[in-house]
Amino acid sequence: MTKLYFIRHGKTEWNNEGRFQGANGDSSLLPGSYQQIAQLGAFLHDVNFTHAWASPLKRARNTATATLELLAHQPALTLNSGLIEFSVGAWEGQMFADVQEQDPKQYEAWRHHPENFQAELVLGAETFEEVQRRFVVAVKEAVQAYGGEDVNLVFFAHGMVLTIGMAKLLGIPLAESRAQGGLGNTSTSILETHDGENYTEIIRNDTSYLNVVADSSNTI
Repeated sequence: MTKLYFIRHGKTEWNNEGRFQGANGDSSLLPGSYQQIAQLGAFLHDVNFTHAWASPLKRARNTATATLELLAHQPALTLNSGLIEFSVGAWEGQMFADVQEQDPKQYEAWRHHPENFQAELVLGAETFEEVQRRFVVAVKEAVQAYGGEDVNLVFFAHGMVLTIGMAKLLGIPLAESRAQGGLGNTSTSILETHDGENYTEIIRNDTSYLNVVADSSNTI
């Protein structure tokens, strides 16, 4: 059985300000996020990971390198563009509240009803299906290369790509992929698979080791 750990990056300046980051906006981790990364590292300390992957975006990459340095068994790290956050094009850098006011229909679809999101109406945005497709390819290639009996793999990425990507692996319809809400910064979710094709959820959005309260600034 291969166990897959999915980690959302630490909280950033733009998370704190309520801005879209997406695939191109990439603000720095907050100083306090490194304390939460230390708590994550303690939580994962004794897990023997065969390999690690991260989105190339600095918020995920820095979360990965800082976390892996704290583990008893430090795996090699590979950057994979399939793990990059959902590109929301013209929205990136804008405040959530401003986008919600300017384009309430598409904002509501992106946030809660992805089956209704019309990417062609947001300049430079990806579709939900495109994001799911690249995420699944990245994960399945990793499992094919490194998976096996009693193998642990770890992936560092972003809130939306992880939410809808894990849903796709689990066979959850796109319309229901946001039903459980978002993922917290520095959270851990775990899936497992015996064949690289069928996945089961073990843990979702665990932040118990952080002692934080979920709010709009740390959950997407």
